[in-house]
Parts: sequence; structure tokens; C-alpha cells
Amino acid sequence: MSLKNPYKSGGMFEGASHIIFENAKRLRKNMTNAEEMLWIYLRRMEGLKFRRQHPIGIYIADFYCHKAKLIIELDGSIHEEATIKENDKNRETQMEKWGYSIVRFTNQQVITDIENVLDSISITIRNINNIQKLNAPSEDGV
Repeated sequence: MSLKNPYKSGGMFEGASHIIFENAKRLRKNMTNAEEMLWIYLRRMEGLKFRRQHPIGIYIADFYCHKAKLIIELDGSIHEEATIKENDKNRETQMEKWGYSIVRFTNQQVITDIENVLDSISITIRNINNIQKLNAPSEDGV
């Protein structure tokens, strides 16, 4: 268990305020059909714990795995609007600066092609794990 404060920079919640936590709680109670469907599968992923509607800084990730620092976002049709797309891009850039990996799927992809969505998530996690292994100090200290 880490002694790092989860509310500070680099922690699980990256300085999220109580307002963000309240909004996340509300979103958890009102998940879309696609979010509910994906949540059923993510809860069963071996060796990984996902959180839904997880506060990170001023944002709320649809799904988050702290071990992999992976954020999964599901986009409905509103995400096709230009201003929303720009907001999503800015949000993604900021979260990547904080060290998170982000994958996006449309609600339609989850509903109609869940197997490929799950495969893509598994591949992303494998790639993250490989990068973490490469960046970890070796046993001989090099």
C-alpha cells in the first residue's frame, strides 16, 4: 500500500474536490446503457480493479484502473459536436501530461461490438504493463 496521499498530485484522485466527488456519485447512479454493459465486464477482469465515474483532478473518468493508470472513456453522440470534441482533446492532453493512458470508445461500439472493445482494452493494458516493465529499475540496479 502506498503512503502517497491520494488527493495530492500523482495520487489516485489528483487533487479532486468534494464537488467533483459529488458529481461522480451522481453519475454512478445514472450510468448509460453502454456504461452499465462495460462495467459488468470490467468488474470481472482478472487481476485488475476498475472504478467507475472516478474523480481525477477537475475531471471524472468514466472508468479508471489505478494499477495501469488507464482511463476508459465512452462517448455518446454529443461528443461529435465541435466544442465537445475540443474539450475532450484538451482534457485528454492534460491527463496524459499527468501520466495517464486514455482509450475511447463510442457507446455504439460497446453495445454492438463488446468483444473487440474488451480485446482493445486488454491489448492496451498489456502495452502499458510492458512499458512499465521497461521503465522499472533492473535487479542489478541499472
